[in-house]
Amino acid sequence: MADFLAAYSIQNWLESCPQGYLVGTVYGHRPEEEEPAALLENEILREEAIRTTVQLVVGERCALAASSGLINAAPDEASKRFLATQTLDEARHVEIFTQRLLDLGVPKKDLESTIQHFANPNLVKFAEVLLEKVDKKDFVAGVVGQNIVLEGMAFSVFEMMHAISEPTNPKFAHMLSGTIADERRHVGFGENRIGSLIKQYPERKPDIEKLQKEMSYWMLATFADAFRNNPARAEFKRIEGELGRAGVHAEWQGVDLLTMEPEEMEHLLADTVLKEFKIRLGRIGIEYQTPARP
Repeated sequence: MADFLAAYSIQNWLESCPQGYLVGTVYGHRPEEEEPAALLENEILREEAIRTTVQLVVGERCALAASSGLINAAPDEASKRFLATQTLDEARHVEIFTQRLLDLGVPKKDLESTIQHFANPNLVKFAEVLLEKVDKKDFVAGVVGQNIVLEGMAFSVFEMMHAISEPTNPKFAHMLSGTIADERRHVGFGENRIGSLIKQYPERKPDIEKLQKEMSYWMLATFADAFRNNPARAEFKRIEGELGRAGVHAEWQGVDLLTMEPEEMEHLLADTVLKEFKIRLGRIGIEYQTPARP
């Protein structure tokens, strides 16, 4: 328990996050960094960037509601304190991705209507399944859904997006690198804390496995919508020179993402996330359940 207290303490969070990798940043990136002009001036690409960023806002709003809602359901003080730091992390993520919408030209008065318009209904359903557990103060199911399923998904999504953005959009890449560091810490807490609770309450396994399977399905449906029939793909190819993509590589999971077709990227991301789910759930004594493919 002593190691748990040290690793997930507020002091450790202060030293690693606001006094660590976020030093010198504004809204998660360096002050001088801006969105590429070629992206802002191309309406197809700008709209796709807005659509993508809206999904990040929706996901992080869910994470904020879940982490804050789980604080009073936590069975011990160490978990309450960690979830307090996670709540601030998630609030920061909501803020930086909301700020990106403004940077992409969304007027403040239109923020909520833009989010409502572009929010993927499958992602909204994914969030509803998790928040139903949180509303019931179900700490075990809530932390599995939040810190293993949601955060595990976000971790891989952010890694993929970071690999694509790093060569051509340092501003967005830096925003993502800070969120990746946060998600790594959140997932670690989920594994360490829930593993011990599952041993105490093995009767919870069937319910947790059902939750993982349902959330995984809505996740896969979200990925399918994001990658299939995406008009921005052809536009990225058409002006790759203006975007600085010509001749560059985006390596992730051993492949160059910039050479892949959207369907290939969808399968790579889905397979990567599900593989990680299986590994992490196995560590805490939960049997991974294969979801249906949309």
